[in-house]
Amino acid sequence: MQFRPLHDRVVVRRIESEEKTKGGIIIPDSAKEKPQEGEIVAVGPGARDESGKLNPLDVKAGDRVLFGKWSGTEVKIDGKDLLIMKESDIMGVLA
Repeated sequence: MQFRPLHDRVVVRRIESEEKTKGGIIIPDSAKEKPQEGEIVAVGPGARDESGKLNPLDVKAGDRVLFGKWSGTEVKIDGKDLLIMKESDIMGVLA
């Protein structure tokens, strides 16, 4: 299924964190927090300003981004767990 977000929304796939610490300690699933890092899968065309002009988004598909812990709406598309959020929920792009 093809999915394209509308307006200034983006679709993000969470990037799973490491299961071990640098010291070699294995972290159990019950102690893990949801990762706040992800990869952008799809972007909308952008938001319109008051004059009706389309403002494109600053992010593009493939960018690695950081977002807030409670940002976005979790959805399942083609069996994959994804997040849909507004571009303003993204804190920054990782280089």
